[in-house]
Amino acid sequence: MKGDGVKTHKDLEIWQKGINLVTKVYKITRDFPKEEMYGLASQMRRAAISYPSNVAEGAARNSKSEYIRYIYIALGSLSELETQIIISKNLGYISDIENFLSEIEILRKKTYRLVEYLKGR
Repeated sequence: MKGDGVKTHKDLEIWQKGINLVTKVYKITRDFPKEEMYGLASQMRRAAISYPSNVAEGAARNSKSEYIRYIYIALGSLSELETQIIISKNLGYISDIENFLSEIEILRKKTYRLVEYLKGR
């Protein structure tokens, strides 16, 4: 992705938005019941962290196919987090999930666009 203004993973909008999502997940899971700290809250935090981490790791890889593979892993983490957010709402731990779900959907679309861009190169 050299030549298009991207020098490292930190220049990618999806990585930046992923970091913001991690922060939001950590803040909202602080209020979960104590018995969920090693359960659902922990799972949500790991899934959230996995997204920008895999974007970063993929960007550091030496081949386009490896980069794409890590981007797909990141997409899996987004779907995992989305599922866990819905479960959290069903359990009454989070009341308003629409902003979360919207943010995840925007990230998903942007991430798929990166995959298409990489495949087209």
